[in-house]
Amino acid sequence: MTGSAAVDLVWARDQLLASTPDGPRNGNRRSPAELRSALTDLHDFWLASRAHESGIPRTGGIALLAGGALGRGELVPHSDLDLAVVYRPRVARPAELERLAEQLWYPLWDAGISLDHSVRTVEETVRVVATDLRTATALLDARCLAGDAELATELRAAVRGNWRATARQRIDEILAQARQRWARCGEVASTVEPDLKHGRGGLRDLQILDALAAAQLVDRPGAELVAARKLLLDTRTELRRRVARPTDLLPAQYAEEIAPVLGYADRFALARALSGAGRAVAYAVDVALRASGAETKRTRFGLLRKGIVRRPLAEGVVLHGSEVVLARDTKPGRDPALLLRVASAAAKGHHPIAAGTLARLADSAPELRGPWSAEARAELIALLGAGEGLVDVVEALDRTGLWARLFPEWGAIRDLSPAESVHTWTVDRHLVHTCVFATRLTTRVARPDLLLLAALLHDIGKGRDREHAGVGAELSVHIGNRLGLPSADVHTLSQVVQHHLLLPRIATRRDPHDPVTVHRVVTALEGDPVRLEILHALAEADARATAPAMWKDWHAVLLAELTRVLRLAMAGEPVPRAGRLDGSARELAERVASSGQPEVAVAVDGRVATVTMLASHRTGLLALATGVLALHSLEVHAAEQVTFRGPTEVFVGVFTVSPRFGSLPQVSLLREQFGRAVDGSLPLAERLAVKEREYARAVGENPPARLRWFDSETGPESVLFELRAQDRLGLLHRVAEALDACGVRVRWARATTMGGIAIDSFGLASEGLAVHAPGWRARIESAVLRSAD
Repeated sequence: MTGSAAVDLVWARDQLLASTPDGPRNGNRRSPAELRSALTDLHDFWLASRAHESGIPRTGGIALLAGGALGRGELVPHSDLDLAVVYRPRVARPAELERLAEQLWYPLWDAGISLDHSVRTVEETVRVVATDLRTATALLDARCLAGDAELATELRAAVRGNWRATARQRIDEILAQARQRWARCGEVASTVEPDLKHGRGGLRDLQILDALAAAQLVDRPGAELVAARKLLLDTRTELRRRVARPTDLLPAQYAEEIAPVLGYADRFALARALSGAGRAVAYAVDVALRASGAETKRTRFGLLRKGIVRRPLAEGVVLHGSEVVLARDTKPGRDPALLLRVASAAAKGHHPIAAGTLARLADSAPELRGPWSAEARAELIALLGAGEGLVDVVEALDRTGLWARLFPEWGAIRDLSPAESVHTWTVDRHLVHTCVFATRLTTRVARPDLLLLAALLHDIGKGRDREHAGVGAELSVHIGNRLGLPSADVHTLSQVVQHHLLLPRIATRRDPHDPVTVHRVVTALEGDPVRLEILHALAEADARATAPAMWKDWHAVLLAELTRVLRLAMAGEPVPRAGRLDGSARELAERVASSGQPEVAVAVDGRVATVTMLASHRTGLLALATGVLALHSLEVHAAEQVTFRGPTEVFVGVFTVSPRFGSLPQVSLLREQFGRAVDGSLPLAERLAVKEREYARAVGENPPARLRWFDSETGPESVLFELRAQDRLGLLHRVAEALDACGVRVRWARATTMGGIAIDSFGLASEGLAVHAPGWRARIESAVLRSAD
């Protein structure tokens, strides 16, 4: 059996998809809804014709049904097909049914169309529906495409009858599967690249609502959810039309292209609309599942809600079953701090706030006017420090307008997609997750309350026309005063928000031992060690909440060293200077100076290692050392180059490294290959070229490399530049070669990567560098950029 029978189907489908997806309606371009309708009609017609050709009669006890997207009439491009052949017992022989199935399924498979199929009696189908949740929900909207319509009606009635009888007992199963899917796929409302179908608040959740409505457990979705469904379907339709493959994940570059097609100004406007739709769907599903009896247990008397007793949680707040509600005699209009007590109790206990309670608070809770009472501030800090439970509570408050009463400034960042592609979450959700990670670090700081507030507010200035840290600092003053913080705390909070990027930028892009740099940072922090420790903890929480890959062991090592140096400076202690060898390194340097043999030493701390490489002084040793490290797939995060002057000059390179994958190589192997690189017997360039070809990542067109000079930030002993280029194996080695060829000595280097872009900083020794000669910068810049491209 070949796929020739489906050629006409595939050709017609491709013709429907071939019309241009750009701009508003033009020519023969169909709207997303029209395209779904056309695709549904096309598949209906082809399958009905094929069923007739295969011998399925209009009557006679055999029917072909469509479930899932085709059954609902929501067929998007490149959708799977859910098809079922249903028959009455004894109306067809097994061989005949097998022949019919082959004639229907095989052409579709051979044409590359994904297919979920079955051949069963009505009774067999009902038995499967009773145990297989996916089959049950897929067949709730089954339509007859060909054959015995009466049999199809009978099957649909049987499936729906079974579902109505058993749905309440299956709510916990629905919830368990949904939670697994949400954990795997994230949320439509707050992830930068949402999964339109499987994410929390996506199309799969709308199918849960449809299923619960079919069981008569909840009402049919209202206008808000109808609009959300249309937006999600339209976006998914345009995404698949554009990428020409089955995908549900919406990357930023495609969102930018799809937005104007759907009538939005840009991807940020589309992201906000999708986020609003996702919030509406997620909230409706949460409420529906709880109302339908989620997380119930069975007793010999039937179904009983878990923990139906009322248990006090705080003043005026009780736990009723699994939901947080108000005590019976509570009067919300007379208690300004009640909202925060409800929120913190819910977050600390990981309990949802009942929908009725949220509505009552929204209707009657008084506005908290500044300055807040000490009780209200304490409840806010308790809420922010609740850990993972904070996320759902803030979402519930924000959904009902209560969070905006506490923080009116939140509106500018709500559902805001960040400009940086490395982020996992929208800006508002990123701030909430930063609080979650900051909670784990509160024991490291003297002022955990200010750490939590800074975590909540550090990006509050985004979504406006000016640089966000400065705007955030100004807003933090207003918020701190409204919260009733002492003036000194308001100033500290504002300064932490102002400088929340300072430590990670210095640690990963500058020399932390440079006295000018140290003085500049200490001055910015006004010599305050409390502010320093808050910023240290905030840097970690911020990175962890940005994306999993944004915080690694080497980040911790570099940031800890910078913090140590700054703390010494603030205490009036001497700051360690770069270029000074400790005792063990000095002994190695003396040995190399005497023997002339290269040496390597490694100190390991978890997955981070300090590699010291030494050899008799000669030009190009930094390039050789970084090349050997690249051969072993070691990422260099920091490098220091020192010349030891003993009986002979010795190059000393100190590198902070971590393996890209796998484990650290043996010291003996590093020593052997470094020695061969020094004496010229190791074909380093050839070996690196082979390794780069083996591990090259598939990327699109590389962005051009850029170089920027920073004279004003360094002392008189060095000149600084920053290189941004596509990350690649051995990049630091190539740049070091280029600088060697220009006769430039590198004092130190810092290397980091953001979203596949390397951000490498280099401090160049000014001695021997003709800094006043015309064109010296241009020559260095040209050589470095050629090496990076």
